[in-house]
Amino acid sequence: MPGIRGAGLILLIAALLVGLFAEDAGGGFSTLEIAGLVGLGGIGLIMAAAIVEGFVRHWTHGVQALAVSGGVLVALLVVYASRSEFQAVLDRAIGDIAGGRTVVTPDGGVVAARRTDGSFVLQGTVNGHETRFIFDTGASTVVLRAENAAALGFVPEALDYSIPVSTANGAALAAPVIIERLTVGPITERNVPALIARAGVLHANLLGMTFLERLGSYEVRGNRLILRGKEGAG
Repeated sequence: MPGIRGAGLILLIAALLVGLFAEDAGGGFSTLEIAGLVGLGGIGLIMAAAIVEGFVRHWTHGVQALAVSGGVLVALLVVYASRSEFQAVLDRAIGDIAGGRTVVTPDGGVVAARRTDGSFVLQGTVNGHETRFIFDTGASTVVLRAENAAALGFVPEALDYSIPVSTANGAALAAPVIIERLTVGPITERNVPALIARAGVLHANLLGMTFLERLGSYEVRGNRLILRGKEGAG
């Protein structure tokens, strides 16, 4: 059935194009949902062609093709019905594998995927030196590890650990500093107040409110963190 199979291939190509290039959803469906439905129709036509060709050859071939196609169709319907759960698992896997990598959207936003432990890790730079942060709205300031201080351009001997802070490990002292330039993706903030915690207090640098409050917006949408800078900032 070349005609049916050809129509199915056309639908599959159309689904791919919709998923890659379409921006606006229609009929209450998202772009990915529309692409999935079109692709499902294409696969259905291809399977229908296989079933017809099987019965033309011999009824046993037709029954075999019908059973295989039915199994494939049921599996696809289960995957489509559970697309939100699969997307969540995929997002978290990407968050773990990517190790702080972010995606920059066309409008200049920064998107990071949630890790399996529930955190968001972002790759950034402090005074031009690369480092990773954990997104933390519970931290009133950006907090750096003492173990990273020298690599980020601070002189350890010049740090004054005089600010009391509360951590998961209890009370500790931290040294106040000013980060001349803190960058995440295309977003750059200058003269950001921060603290450097004593060695052994933190397991990761924290991207806290002294940076986050300067942004145009930040939000957690599903398993994605989205940061947007203010227009004209940087």
